Amino acid sequence: MRESQAPSGGSGRLNTRVANNARVWNYWIGGQDNYQVDQAVGDRVAELFPVIRDVARADREFLARAVGHLAADCGLRQFLDIGTGLPTSENTHEIAQRIAPESQVVYVDNDPIVLAHARARLTSSPESATDYVDADVHQPDTIIQRAGASLDLTRPVAVMMLGVLNFVLDTGQARDIVRRLMAAVPSGSHLVLTHPTTDAGLGGEGNFAAMKFWNENAVPPITARSRAEITSFFDDLDLLAPGLVSCGQWRAEPDRSSPVPQYGAVARKA
Repeated sequence: MRESQAPSGGSGRLNTRVANNARVWNYWIGGQDNYQVDQAVGDRVAELFPVIRDVARADREFLARAVGHLAADCGLRQFLDIGTGLPTSENTHEIAQRIAPESQVVYVDNDPIVLAHARARLTSSPESATDYVDADVHQPDTIIQRAGASLDLTRPVAVMMLGVLNFVLDTGQARDIVRRLMAAVPSGSHLVLTHPTTDAGLGGEGNFAAMKFWNENAVPPITARSRAEITSFFDDLDLLAPGLVSCGQWRAEPDRSSPVPQYGAVARKA
């Protein structure tokens, strides 16, 4: 196991003795912003659930395709990215602002390392804007209030929730969070979402043991959901084709389309 460079940043909330989702995810996609404890937990999860690195890469590639479609084909110029994670390459603002330099992006996370790195790395071009909100996904009203300082909430917004609702353990509460966020943005806004599953059709059976290990050894606790449960997050929204599918297959080129046990979809608010 390699010894990574310790991440910079930090606050009273920083705990380097326990594996943390943002840092483990960073490790899985080849980043350097993680500790040995994150690597150890990440390696064990990968032993229990060997496709997890494929899931991490597929999720990242889904982000690029979804943002690219919304910016280029749907004309969206505002993005609210909740559960940002540690920045790597091809972040939301880089994709959106490459297509439309005037795009406005607000990142939301509550991890102190994520926030420190975001402020250092997620910088915009002069004609665009990128901002950062310190808030938890369980605080939708706070997110909207703080994001409203940078975004015009009378104009369409892409609300991005990639791999974040799985940290809201109660499904009813997760639905309520989505409803409150989407109620705060106007017609023409979109919800972009990915979520892990235990559905056997996508090979999700291995998630049971991996998530049990994760919840005993890392933070925050996580849950997977069925297709039906994830579909319920899109109530009253219009799913874009091809609907709710493995995120590795959503509008992917045929030679790059590979199913992973993580659903993904984009939906429009009428």
